[in-house]
Amino acid sequence: MADQTIIGALLLGLLEGLTEFLPVSSTGHLLLAGHFLGFKSPGNTFEVLIQLGAILAILTVYFSRLVQLARQLPTSAKARRFVFAVLLAFLPAAVIGVLAHDFIKTVLFEAPMMICIVLIAGGFVLMAVDRLKRPPRYTDIMDYPPSLAFRIGLIQCLAMIPGTSRSGATIAGALLMGADKRSAAEFSFFLAMPTMSGAFAYDLYKNYDKLSLDDVSMIAIGFIAAFISGVFVVRHLLDFVSRHGFTVFVWWRIIVGTAGLIGLFFWP
Repeated sequence: MADQTIIGALLLGLLEGLTEFLPVSSTGHLLLAGHFLGFKSPGNTFEVLIQLGAILAILTVYFSRLVQLARQLPTSAKARRFVFAVLLAFLPAAVIGVLAHDFIKTVLFEAPMMICIVLIAGGFVLMAVDRLKRPPRYTDIMDYPPSLAFRIGLIQCLAMIPGTSRSGATIAGALLMGADKRSAAEFSFFLAMPTMSGAFAYDLYKNYDKLSLDDVSMIAIGFIAAFISGVFVVRHLLDFVSRHGFTVFVWWRIIVGTAGLIGLFFWP
């Protein structure tokens, strides 16, 4: 495996972990970066499979919380309702993801100009949502009713368009439906666990026969990098959002999308 390929896998892994849980679209960033770096994996599988590093990052950070939740399930109706709400929110993405998998990977993943435009448009949407001044109805994810969780799950499906952002869609949707910023971001974390795990498992099932030894090595490098950077983001994002909101991510999206359009114009 060439040194350039190793460096590319390392950089994309770090980018995956840094952006997966931020409302900036990790997939959009990976596809754009891969386009300009000349990094290509069979069926765009690398970009999905290195999500395992980010999945393990959030499981590591939330391990004690998950264990506590599991212990409460037999005796706590509130804990059971929360788990049911998360699974209900995951359901729309599971169904649409399976039905539209090939279209997403072969059409939407191959449209860098569309990704740039969606990044910019999503930035303005997030700006408008972040500036809403309304008293929140929900400040604790354990109090999210299943109906609210299901509606957030429907909105999450927009993230199948690269550049939209899974976390951005779920956070914006939760904010519009009465959640506060911290709980909206935290619910996005919990919803990421089944959503990303399902996407990883299904993509591996669909593409395992296309992977070579070099592909597995690249994925391993990207996985480790995504895990390390993902742990950092998960540990600090909630406090950052509580203090500063989403303004920095709004401008991040707009700048990256604009830079991408300029890059595509001069270096298509």
